[in-house]
Amino acid sequence: MMGGKTQLTYDDFAALPDEGKHYELLAGVLYVNPSPGLPHQHAAKRAFLQICEYFERNGLGEVFFAPFDVILSEHDVAEPDILVVAGASQLSRRGVEGPPALVVEVLSPFSRRYDRVTKAARYLALGVEHYWIIDPEARHVICRHAERGEWVVVAEGRESDVVCDPSWPDLTIRLKDLWRPSSG
Repeated sequence: MMGGKTQLTYDDFAALPDEGKHYELLAGVLYVNPSPGLPHQHAAKRAFLQICEYFERNGLGEVFFAPFDVILSEHDVAEPDILVVAGASQLSRRGVEGPPALVVEVLSPFSRRYDRVTKAARYLALGVEHYWIIDPEARHVICRHAERGEWVVVAEGRESDVVCDPSWPDLTIRLKDLWRPSSG
């Protein structure tokens, strides 16, 4: 830990050297993760395009992708793979202030437990209401909603299913498009 503190803060996080590493701060603990691989990148790009098309075309929010700081508290700075911000008032020079309308994480072999357990718990505790997990290895998508202090599965699909979170009934995620690389 920096400076003998028991928990790191946003200021400590912001002072980290830019060494091209993927840092996140959860509950004051610094996590460093390797860069994701090709299956992750393909799925993240394809999901981003579908989500962006829906939210931005309909004026429902702005869609961003990592790396982009989401400051959830003084001791929590996450970098979700994809996030939707419903209001411009959440945007600052630092990044996104407070929980986004939607957080999407794409699993990598090194991030499976971290995204499903560690980040999911912090997101829930800090007010994220919609959390989707995309698993390119299992070709599986799960959409969760925070209800009464726990994550509830509201939609999921595998392989070539079409997934629709009931919070956005006109947003359909075509899973077969997530697993194939771009043409060209």
